[in-house]
Amino acid sequence: MFEKKDHPKTPREYLRLFFTGFAMGAADIVPGVSGGTMAFILGVYEDLIDGIKSFDLTALRLALGLKFKALLAHIPWQFLLALGIGILTAVFTLSHLLSDWLENHPLFVFAFFGGLIIASILAVSTRVIWKVSTLAALAAGAAAAYLIVGLNPMQNANHEPWVLFLSGMVAICAMILPGISGSFILLILGQYAFVLSAVRDRDIVSLAALAMGCVVGIVIFSRILSWLLHHHEQLTVAVLIGFMLGSLRKIWEEASAGANRLPEFGAQEAALAIALIVIGFLVVSSIDHLQSGNNPVMRLIARRPAATE
Repeated sequence: MFEKKDHPKTPREYLRLFFTGFAMGAADIVPGVSGGTMAFILGVYEDLIDGIKSFDLTALRLALGLKFKALLAHIPWQFLLALGIGILTAVFTLSHLLSDWLENHPLFVFAFFGGLIIASILAVSTRVIWKVSTLAALAAGAAAAYLIVGLNPMQNANHEPWVLFLSGMVAICAMILPGISGSFILLILGQYAFVLSAVRDRDIVSLAALAMGCVVGIVIFSRILSWLLHHHEQLTVAVLIGFMLGSLRKIWEEASAGANRLPEFGAQEAALAIALIVIGFLVVSSIDHLQSGNNPVMRLIARRPAATE
């Protein structure tokens, strides 16, 4: 299912990875949307997991031995650097803007991301051989995500560095999973608003504690996920699709709560929300078709003119 990619070699490949990272960073800012979903959509998911996994004992020995040339050959640093710059650019440039949009126009933000997720579910589901075991894995993933996104945020949370460290460990595991948002986990843990303000205020101590937790968490979790993808790919991907499916509960709840009611059909805001769902859906379907040439929606659209002749 996943096709391994060489390290980026051309400016176009670096630019693609930068914008992939930018999309991941933008998604992770929004509670209920996962940067892992964007990596999944844009075809870099397994490469990302394996790239993170490359930070192992071999990499540590090479670093301690000052064998930097061998270290750079061991780690796909070009891939990770281009992706990482895109993620950080989105976080630092969009955190304030998306905070304003989430506060003032949540319906439209979640409508667009909802369209992205629905299209992702459809695109990825065609690559799984559906049988009893994969359907059970799908149901388990959907149920888990549905319950997780329904949790209520903690009140009066502690923001000490050690708490931020542990929060980062947990959130990064969610952040890399399609459908479960790392920022939503921070929201549940009562850290989301504090972290956003730390980004805006350049609170280096708090951000460093969170970042160190993220590093430790992702190094451990990436090994588990990589093993599952390489040894039980069909079941693992079915669970990941389930995560995306279950996460739609959060999208629906946030969108409707942001409007304080379900918008009536025919209302201007409802029309715009539907338009944004369609735009998000078509964006993902088009990207997937450009990469795979086999997106079911785009194949259906391409066949329709021929059928009418």
